[in-house]
Amino acid sequence: MVKIISWNVNGLRAAFNKGFRDRVLEMDADIYCLQEIKAQEDQLAAEMKAFGEYEGFFFPAERKGYSGTAIYTRLPFKTIRRGMGIEKFDIEGRDILLDFGDFLLFNSYFPNGGQGPERLAYKMEYYETVLDWAKAEQKPLLICGDVNTAHKEIDLANPKSNEKNTGFLPCERDWIDRLLAAGFHDTFRMFNQEPQQYSWWDMKTRARDRNVGWRIDYFFANEAMKPFVKDAWIWQHIMGSDHCPIGVEIEIK
Repeated sequence: MVKIISWNVNGLRAAFNKGFRDRVLEMDADIYCLQEIKAQEDQLAAEMKAFGEYEGFFFPAERKGYSGTAIYTRLPFKTIRRGMGIEKFDIEGRDILLDFGDFLLFNSYFPNGGQGPERLAYKMEYYETVLDWAKAEQKPLLICGDVNTAHKEIDLANPKSNEKNTGFLPCERDWIDRLLAAGFHDTFRMFNQEPQQYSWWDMKTRARDRNVGWRIDYFFANEAMKPFVKDAWIWQHIMGSDHCPIGVEIEIK
């Protein structure tokens, strides 16, 4: 079995200061896909780049203190791709793709659609770029990360009051519909249909204390990967960020 975790850490250096290394060792996953690392690689201490059995691979944004992705793995992989070769996305360090031979792992920090119409358009263009690429991929593929959209009403605490807010707009939700229609599967919902299963909470309003949250972090498996997915979960009890870690377990023969 291979255990994979996805977690928006809301600042990698801050996460280490809050015990990230100990949490990684306790969770005992094989691969950790991180989003919003908010750090340049030269800002990371040596013990943040590699520790225990894990080696880190980073794709920071050009802008300091913003966005960026990383993967820690204790499993060998064949190739790594940082970005999709599109400058306006790659300068924000949006995604890392690892080819493990038997499967592909795409870790992404999908854009937030706030800050006005231009940013929503940017988000939707990134969505379409990922979808076009993913639909053409034939190998077993996992897409994970902070997607910044709740799919259905069950996936957020207050759906009615958020219908006109980014993160729950019809165009954003429709993209997830089209991803699923293209043969992808929301791995968490393969195993859990319960409400109040959230992965992000607003820190300013202490929403986590009341579990007033959103499920905006996902693992999506394509049809070729689906048979290998054996479990999926959300670890709401693990603290250290405004997001909690989510996970999948896969069995590649």
